[in-house]
Amino acid sequence: MSTRSVGIPERPLTVADYRKIGEVEPGYTELDEGRLILAASPAPDHGSATFELGVQLRSQLPPELEIILDLDVDLELAPADAPGTVRRPDLIVVQRAARIRVRGDGGLIRASEVAVAVEFVSPNSRRLDHIGKRSEYADAGIPHYWIVDLDGPVSLIACHLAGEFGYVDGGATTGVFRTTEPFPVEIDLDALL
Repeated sequence: MSTRSVGIPERPLTVADYRKIGEVEPGYTELDEGRLILAASPAPDHGSATFELGVQLRSQLPPELEIILDLDVDLELAPADAPGTVRRPDLIVVQRAARIRVRGDGGLIRASEVAVAVEFVSPNSRRLDHIGKRSEYADAGIPHYWIVDLDGPVSLIACHLAGEFGYVDGGATTGVFRTTEPFPVEIDLDALL
């Protein structure tokens, strides 16, 4: 496995600065208000469950939406010349046009193009997923945020924006998750592992 050395930034990074860094191994990076954060690569169950969720979702999506796994999203929380925030959700459901736009201009997926962001809880990400990212994704205007916990029994918390209150949710679901928003879907949570 090759490792790429990244120097300590002299100042908080913009989203454009972050894009210039590229991929860093091992693990992956995110940008938190201009600070470069290195996260460990997920465990095999994490990756397998993310893929399985994508498989289950794919046939249920309306034609204008698609699934993208493990890709940077510009949360658009700061002007282009200010320290930015970029997160890499485990799975996103986006407007199909977003991927085509990125192919053309080389930018990042924008929070305004994301219909659903999904994070799978890891032992070292529990607080960040439930509190930090929940707050950031709400501030970014992502209408739906799903938090999947693989610790038995597998559960999913479906958060949706509720105006000035940020995200609200109806608690954790186990077994089969069903919703009509932002599209009708049924997910067998037990099949994720």
